[in-house]
Amino acid sequence: MAANKFELEQVLGYRREMEKLRIQEFATSRQNLEQAHDYLRREEEMVYELSEEFRSRHQLFGSIDEIRMYADFFKRKREDIIKQKDRVLQLDIVMNERRQDLLEASKDKKALESLKERKAREFRLEMGQKERKFLDEISIQKKGESE
Repeated sequence: MAANKFELEQVLGYRREMEKLRIQEFATSRQNLEQAHDYLRREEEMVYELSEEFRSRHQLFGSIDEIRMYADFFKRKREDIIKQKDRVLQLDIVMNERRQDLLEASKDKKALESLKERKAREFRLEMGQKERKFLDEISIQKKGESE
């Protein structure tokens, strides 16, 4: 009886490993994006809270230098927020690319798995037919002996 060995088993194994790798890459890029979003949100909240504090205390400042320090700080924070928004956009692009890579790797793996399953069904069908032929042959030989 012939062994049921899938000829592309090594390729299937490679594609399974590639899918695992793509899953890890996607998860990492997603985590990076979430961290960047969280950082951006915290920065925006901090600027909002400080601007509220500035509004409530601006009349209590004793010199223009204190006001200038706040203004410089707000300017720097606005620039930081703009840079962080750019970073979030870039990380979003990377994550979408990783998602596409993962989808492709999954499709490649599934195509080979489907082929493997089809070949296994064909093999079982062929073995069933051979077994029936063999049993029919035995049955014919036994009929011939009994007559």
